[in-house]
Parts: sequence; structure tokens; C-alpha cells
Amino acid sequence: MSVEELEAEALKLPPMARERLAARLLSSVGSRLEFEAEWIAEVERRAREIDEGTVETIPADQVIHEALDRLK
Repeated sequence: MSVEELEAEALKLPPMARERLAARLLSSVGSRLEFEAEWIAEVERRAREIDEGTVETIPADQVIHEALDRLK
């Protein structure tokens, strides 16, 4: 059965059964979703710090140059 066929069958279920199925499916990939949520929070925190001027930014070319120097 293809994903499309499975989806079509799942959509025929009563609302409570679809809710239960959705919760079970989401819990099976929860760690990935939690990881993504943590990264979104980190990006938002860093963007806020830049906007507030509480951190010093470093140009990308300088970071790359310093990283390459360390690899030598």
C-alpha cells in the first residue's frame, strides 16, 4: 500500500480514530520534532541577541579564514 493510499484510508476514519492515529504517528517521530524545535529556539535566541546588540557578530569571511588557519 502506498503512502497516498494509506492516507486516503486514514482520512475515512472517524475523527477520534484519526486523532488517536495522528498522536501515535507523531510520537513515533517525536525526537526529530523536538530536535527541530530546539534548533528553532536556538536560532530565535541568537537572532534576538544580534537584534539587541548583546553579542558581537563576526563576518563569515573572517570566520572561514580563521578556521582554515587552524587546520594548517
